[in-house]
Formats: sequence, structure tokens, C-alpha cells
Amino acid sequence: MNLTICYRLTFFIILISSLSLPLKAQSTFSFVQMCDTQLGMGGYDHDVKTFRQAVKQINALEADFVVICGDLVNDASDSSYADFKSIREGFTLPSYLVSGNHDVGNVPNDTSLQYYRKTIGKDYYRFRHKKHAFVVTNTQLWKVRVENESEKHDQWVKKTIIKQKNERYPTFVLGHYPLYTEDPEEADHYYNLPDTTRKQLLELFVDNNVAAYLSGHTHKLTINQYRQLQMVSGETTSKNFDNRPMGFRLWQVSADTVKHHFVPLAPVEGD
Repeated sequence: MNLTICYRLTFFIILISSLSLPLKAQSTFSFVQMCDTQLGMGGYDHDVKTFRQAVKQINALEADFVVICGDLVNDASDSSYADFKSIREGFTLPSYLVSGNHDVGNVPNDTSLQYYRKTIGKDYYRFRHKKHAFVVTNTQLWKVRVENESEKHDQWVKKTIIKQKNERYPTFVLGHYPLYTEDPEEADHYYNLPDTTRKQLLELFVDNNVAAYLSGHTHKLTINQYRQLQMVSGETTSKNFDNRPMGFRLWQVSADTVKHHFVPLAPVEGD
């Protein structure tokens, strides 16, 4: 082979390798799923301590960000939100919040929604990270129909999820209520979303290649698989109903796998 051609071929191979490594690295990351910090659910002082402990442990991980899947506090007030925000500021990594029924009310109205939006921030929005999209929803607007709010939320969610597929972004959807707890055909109850809404969302998520739906609310580990869709409501840092230890989930995402595992909370003083 001509020496010049050999040099050029070697350079080309090195160039391609150097370009492909960063691209692969870009699609590999980890993040934390927290559920129901819910200050006041397991005892106010207890929940403050466990939330602080979770922040400390999460900061020590090599995670890219953390999401908290709703019920930030048990009783939404200036004082409880002030405590929540003060502890949240201890994170050394970005944190993204989901609204829960204890945050915006079991039947949200203009007052409760505006209070949340003014005090905490947007109740539905999208962010992207390393070629992946994360769509944050307000599941209370699915649980009950709220005039001038639910329809706007529905249209935004559908448009946003379809856009991520069209732009080739693998998508995670974040909410508070799980779609269902045991079976997609189960009857409506406190811990799931209404049957008609649930089926519409399952179809939307599957048709648009949503990889996972992360939620909270159940206060026990609830894992389901619907076709390619992983659905996980994880352990809390306030109070679990299934006697599992308190803690959070660490998700690891690569170009071809999405997996998660439980990280238990270390004991806190007074427990």
C-alpha cells in the first residue's frame, strides 16, 4: 500500500474513534429518583432529618441530577415550603421538582395552582440532558378535570412527547400518580389514574417510544412493565407503607440500557 494512503487511512481511523467516544459518553449518565419527601408525613422533624440525609448521600454520588416525584410537603404552607427549599438548596447537583396532590390539592383550583407556581415554580415543563428528554407532568390535572387547566396540560404533554420522538430524543416522563398499580385494566382507586386517561397515556407513551414513567404517591415500591415502558414508583424519605427502608432510586442510562437500583438511607439521629 502507498505510504501516504496508509498514513491517511490511519489518521481517518483515529479521527473516527475520537469522535465516537465522546458521542457514546454523552449518552451515558445517571440520575436519582426521590419520592414523597412530604415534610410532615412521617413526623415533621423526622422528615426534615431524612431529607437532609438524602441530600448528603446524593451529593456523594456521581449522579448528574435528581428528580423529586411530588408531594414535596404534607401541608403546603409558607413555612413548610421554606423548610423544603432550604434543604433543597443543599444539593450540589441540579434538582427538578414534580407537583403532587399534597402540593396543589386533591382538587386543584386557581388559588392552589398559582400558590405552587409562585412558591415553587412551574408544575409542568421539559428539560433535556445528554440527548435525552424529561417531561415533567402535573398528574393532578389528570386525576381530576380542572377547568381551563387540564385541557391545556393535556395538549402540552401530547405535543411535547411527540416532538421528542420526532427529534429522536429518548424520553422519560415524570409524574406523581402512577398510571396503575397492578394491572392496566384495574378499577379506578386512590393510587392510580382514571381508566380512560390511563389508557390514553399508555398509548401515547408506547407510540412515542417513552422509555420510562417515574412517579411516587404509593409510599411503597411499585414496579410495572408495559411493553417497552418501565414504570416505577419508588421508596420515600418520609414514610413507607410496605416496611421497606427509606431511600431513593439511582437510575443508570446508556445508549442501549435503562436500569435502576435502590439506595437505602443511612440512619439519622433520633431514629
